[in-house]
Amino acid sequence: MSAGASFTLDGAAVAFVEGETIMQAARRAGHYIPHLCWHERLGQSGACRLCVVQLDGHFAAACTTPAQPGLEVRNRTPELDARRLLLLQMLFVEGNHFCPSCEKSGACLLQATAYELGMLGPQFEEFHPRRPVDASHPDCWLDLNRCILCKLCVRASHEVDRKDVFAIGGHGIGCHLIVDAPSGLLGASRFAAGDFAAQVCPVGAILPKRRGFAVPIGARRYDLAPVSAPAAAAPAAPAAAAPVSPAAASPRAQERT
Repeated sequence: MSAGASFTLDGAAVAFVEGETIMQAARRAGHYIPHLCWHERLGQSGACRLCVVQLDGHFAAACTTPAQPGLEVRNRTPELDARRLLLLQMLFVEGNHFCPSCEKSGACLLQATAYELGMLGPQFEEFHPRRPVDASHPDCWLDLNRCILCKLCVRASHEVDRKDVFAIGGHGIGCHLIVDAPSGLLGASRFAAGDFAAQVCPVGAILPKRRGFAVPIGARRYDLAPVSAPAAAAPAAPAAAAPVSPAAASPRAQERT
């Protein structure tokens, strides 16, 4: 593809290089397209459907659609944002998401995206499912109440860590995250706190133990800037945090382990 190729995103010209998707080119140019399952270090997925945009009269996922010269892409329209808000509403009521008491609050992509799209509360009846919390691992815990089935941990474990610790099992409303261990417990798997899969969860489903409030609420990523801000939108891979010894942890954090 020749140099200088571009498409338009909500009227703004976006340059791209051959092989880039609409999402990749838009993000590199500092434009925000809502998403939950996309990460710059991982391959394409298209699982969450929040990044669906309108281009030349039809709808397509920005994270899987190749950029092409002359495309006219519409992203932040009232119709598209209304569809995204509907998807978010369903995600919130399908699981158990209690933002004020969640250790991920302020750093949660689901919460930040809901704020960005103007969601103030649930529109549908909440399911209140009974899901397990797995605290068997010495350094991390797995809370399926918060899992949104974005598959980021599945793909990270497969593509980056090369361990295939996670997979998705079941069908329909019964879909759930499963762990590659005879017991199904995280502590019996090859999962480690330094894995990329341990860092990539956009919600509070996979969290390190003994570090819950190391960054105070109010000083976290999306407390300081909305998800649509260019600096907040870039999903830089966080460095693996070294586990903190129980002796150094606060009493409040130790209660969660």
